[in-house]
Amino acid sequence: MQSTRSRRKVAPGAADTGDSGEKQEQLLLSSAICNTEDLGPFVRKAFASGRPETLLHHLRQFSRSKESEIEEVCKAHYQDFILAVDDLRSLLSDVDSLKSSLYDSNSRLQSVAGPLLSSLDSFVEAQNVSNNVDSALRSLSLCIKLMELCARANHHISNGSFYMALKCLDSIENEFQDKTPSSTLKRMLESKIPEIRSHIERKISKEFGDWLVEIRVVSRNLGQLAIGQASAARQREEDLRIKQRQAEEQSRLSLRDCVYALEEEDDEGELGGDENDGYNYGNNGLLGFDLTPLYRAYHIHQTLGLEDRFKQYYFENRKLQLTSDFQVSSMTPFLESHQTFFAQIAGFFVVEDRILRTGGGLISKMEVENLWETAVSKMCAVLEDQFSRMQTANHLLLIKDYVSLLGVTLRRYGYAVGALLDVLSKHRDKYHELLLSDCRKQIAEALAADKFDQMLMKKEYEYSMNVLSFQIQTSDIIPAFPYVAPFSSTVPDCCRIVRSFIEDSVSFMSHGGHLDFYDVVKKYLDRLLSEVLDEALLKLISSSVHGVSQAMQVAANMAVLERACDFFFRHAAQLSGIPLRMAERGRRQFPLNKARDAAEEMLSGMLKTKVDGFMTLIENVNWMTDEPSQGGNEYVNEVLIYLETLVSTAQQILPPQVLKRVLQDVLSHISEKIVDTLLGDLVKRFNVNAIIGIDVDIRLLESFADNLAPLFSEGDANQLKNALAESRQLINLLLSSHPENFLNPVIRERNYNALDYRKVVTISEKLRDPSDRLFGTFGSRGAKQNPKKKSLDALIKRLRDVS
Repeated sequence: MQSTRSRRKVAPGAADTGDSGEKQEQLLLSSAICNTEDLGPFVRKAFASGRPETLLHHLRQFSRSKESEIEEVCKAHYQDFILAVDDLRSLLSDVDSLKSSLYDSNSRLQSVAGPLLSSLDSFVEAQNVSNNVDSALRSLSLCIKLMELCARANHHISNGSFYMALKCLDSIENEFQDKTPSSTLKRMLESKIPEIRSHIERKISKEFGDWLVEIRVVSRNLGQLAIGQASAARQREEDLRIKQRQAEEQSRLSLRDCVYALEEEDDEGELGGDENDGYNYGNNGLLGFDLTPLYRAYHIHQTLGLEDRFKQYYFENRKLQLTSDFQVSSMTPFLESHQTFFAQIAGFFVVEDRILRTGGGLISKMEVENLWETAVSKMCAVLEDQFSRMQTANHLLLIKDYVSLLGVTLRRYGYAVGALLDVLSKHRDKYHELLLSDCRKQIAEALAADKFDQMLMKKEYEYSMNVLSFQIQTSDIIPAFPYVAPFSSTVPDCCRIVRSFIEDSVSFMSHGGHLDFYDVVKKYLDRLLSEVLDEALLKLISSSVHGVSQAMQVAANMAVLERACDFFFRHAAQLSGIPLRMAERGRRQFPLNKARDAAEEMLSGMLKTKVDGFMTLIENVNWMTDEPSQGGNEYVNEVLIYLETLVSTAQQILPPQVLKRVLQDVLSHISEKIVDTLLGDLVKRFNVNAIIGIDVDIRLLESFADNLAPLFSEGDANQLKNALAESRQLINLLLSSHPENFLNPVIRERNYNALDYRKVVTISEKLRDPSDRLFGTFGSRGAKQNPKKKSLDALIKRLRDVS
């Protein structure tokens, strides 16, 4: 750039311009050479401009300039150089002498050091040999230790001690593999160690697979054992409750000769329920299930670094096993296979509970809960399906009992069983409907087999089985045998059916999560008695009872069943675990009242029919007799003979209250017949003597009622006499000296409350005075009218006016 600017400043002129340019290039070249710069740009420029000779010329000029400078420098230092050469020459002799001296010294040194060097070579060689031997010994020792580890690993593998074998392999890898001097041995270790690990993994996986197969059989047996223990515990509780009920019954009966004793119970430990049970790798020889193979496989996989994979593998396999356990065989009835089905599931979760508590994290609580939720939903579905198909109450009860035992068993391990119990409660109504249907058939069969004969018991055990067991005895004194009971065989048969119903109902309701279920049992017991037994008895009464003796036997049976119903409700209360006073407080009316009323009505109807046959003799009464009958009319004597015979027979089987009600109905019917006879067209007229005869008849009937006082209470005897109230009050009114007192409300309410004034009018009009007989008016013409007749006519007139 400087050359360019300088050229631009030079005045124009051809010769001056050329010379100045060459001088400039020469200066630049000299400066570059002096500064040891690269001359390449100058060479390229010379060849590019086609003037290499100019560059060569400049180089030669620079060389000549430097030679002159050298020459000037040499001239300037020539004297010093000459002096230096002289000094060097003077030193040459000293150097020669030093050289000869050094040579002599070297010769002496060589002669002296030669043996030492040979010894040194021998020492170095020996030292190398020693180092090699030491190295060989170290390598050999390392190889020996390695071989010992390999032999130990092989020994552990052959003995099945896979964990120790893996520990040996880890030691080989960490301590010897990289230090092994033999490349061949090192390659062998690199190839064999993974193979050995794979071999151990396969072996332990096979053992785990065998354990999975074995644990399914073990789980079924384990579940059956666990449920069996729950059943035994429940039975002990039932036995204890029975003893308590017996003690309560003895207390209720005021028996003071009670014997009390302390009883020791053998408390069986929970099935695997104790954490501190001497557990050793999951082994429990008493219960027959061993978790050692599982924990061994888990430990080995932990050692191999495959812990998560094994956990997943274990969970998936157990889930598949549980799913297969849910399969219900269609070839086998569920009633036969339900115990195996539920025991398998119970055993599965007993094992899982043990693994959760002792497995060291092999399975988590959440995973177990997920499995349990799956199992509960499946079991609920199976129960819903099977219960919907069942048509036998006993089958449903058997399955319910086993499921409740399953719930008790698994609740001890912390599993939630509420959903299972809800399914059982959901089918409570269906079970009781099936149970009612079964009882309906059994009761129908029992009633159909009844011969309406009093039951004969020859032995005391028969009395205990048919009377005492249902508390239908009328006395605590054991009768003499043979004993003829007042009831027929249908009574204890029906009692057994009802008692079985109560026990089955309580069995279904108990152990189902509900503590207070007496109201439910009582509701269905009421239905059994009022809908099933009562209707069956009504059907029996309406279709199969023929004759007074059969009707009397049915009425006697109803009285006994009334006492039995009290026992039924007490028995239900005892089995339900509530105090008897609560059961008695909530007791309702007699549930068989329809059948009882029908039986008594039928007996009364048959007796009325028989009495009506005797009452037809009332047609033979002379209603206009001159002399009153002193010993009673024929009809009443026949009725009394029949009634006395009836009472002598009936009092042997009928309770006093039933007999009283029947006789009261019959006497009331006789009273009505007497009044109806006086009211009817058969009697056109009658006189006082006929009424006096009827009064005698009624007195005989009242005397009959009084004679029954030893059988009844005083009040009951009075009620029997009151059954004749209508006829008695009518006769008293007709025989009264002041019949107009009937119009007095106070007297009428006290003495004539059973009379209908319309009947009084009709019957009173038929009463004739003795002077009203044929031709009687001629002799009594102008005579004074009878005041009683006058009063009666006034009464009739007043009553007609009221009407």
